[in-house]
Amino acid sequence: MKKLTALLTLALGLTQFASAQVTTVDCDMMNLVVNVSDTGLVKLYHPGHYLTHPQSENVIEWEVTDAAGNVIAQETLIDDSDFLFDFNTPLTEIMNVSAHLTNDSAIHNGFPVNCLIEDQLFWEVTEIIPGYISGRWEFLHGNVGVDQNEVSGIFDVAPAAAAMDNTIYDLYGRELSEAPFGQMYIQNKKKYIRFY
Repeated sequence: MKKLTALLTLALGLTQFASAQVTTVDCDMMNLVVNVSDTGLVKLYHPGHYLTHPQSENVIEWEVTDAAGNVIAQETLIDDSDFLFDFNTPLTEIMNVSAHLTNDSAIHNGFPVNCLIEDQLFWEVTEIIPGYISGRWEFLHGNVGVDQNEVSGIFDVAPAAAAMDNTIYDLYGRELSEAPFGQMYIQNKKKYIRFY
């Protein structure tokens, strides 16, 4: 009976542990997909919803603009991967698409998921067989996501430790042989004025 109780306790504990797992992938493993398109309608798919758990906490902010920056469609979706929108943009125009996935419950590399994908839609015409042309909206670049939590790569530069060798400099950084009378000078990283 003790073995059964211990086994049951272990099984329940592992079940709780497994349900508490949060999974996600790097942002650069995600890109947007055109699922369905027609001349005035597009359905986009974001794989981040499938790849980031818990899915119920996934928030995707979608925005589609024209070349001038005018909003064509925008929506915030929770627990959903598909964004369907209609429009009256000419087929010769390009549409800018932005999809920002966040999930405060999914931690990746120490931060909540915060992934931005930006790309452009264009009308692609294909000749399927001679004389039969088909068109659909496609992504121009196939861009992948960019983690908005990552460090920008710009680092504070610490000044090199100046030698404390009593060298004297003027305010332009030129080395002087002696401290000038009545003028400001620099010695050992401090400013001085000599009056005697």
